[in-house]
Amino acid sequence: MMIDIILLTLVLLMTLWTVMTTRLLSSVIGLALTSVVLSVILFRLNSPWAAVFELSVCAGLIPVIFITTISFTQRLTPEQFITRKKKRLARFWYLPVIVILAGVLLSRLHLSFDFTLPQPAFENNLKDLFWNQRHLDLLGQIAILLAAVFGVVVFFKEAKQ
Repeated sequence: MMIDIILLTLVLLMTLWTVMTTRLLSSVIGLALTSVVLSVILFRLNSPWAAVFELSVCAGLIPVIFITTISFTQRLTPEQFITRKKKRLARFWYLPVIVILAGVLLSRLHLSFDFTLPQPAFENNLKDLFWNQRHLDLLGQIAILLAAVFGVVVFFKEAKQ
């Protein structure tokens, strides 16, 4: 029980760090770390396939695509960086307040967190799992990968003059 609370707190803190940081590379690293902790949570919830996909795609592939894209962008001047930092803090100042209030409220409610999931009957049949039971998840992952490819193509497309 205590490890679950620690993991959920870590996910919240890393998510806040990902959103609040002004450096793109730090955001990508925060996103990858959030996905790693989320995959540990999924393993603890007896959902190994979701955890493996979370770890491989969200903590592995997507940060590589983001870091590649960031490496091709132009660095901000110190003045632009300070302006961007001020705008970001002004836009997201309320997020830590909401997280702290939600934590206080949840700690006062004394909820029991018993997340035991039943084992699926089709555990060993992956073809049935992906194509008949979880096809929308598979389509969502394909859409994310296509969006990443589209972003890279647009980034490298030469402007017509």
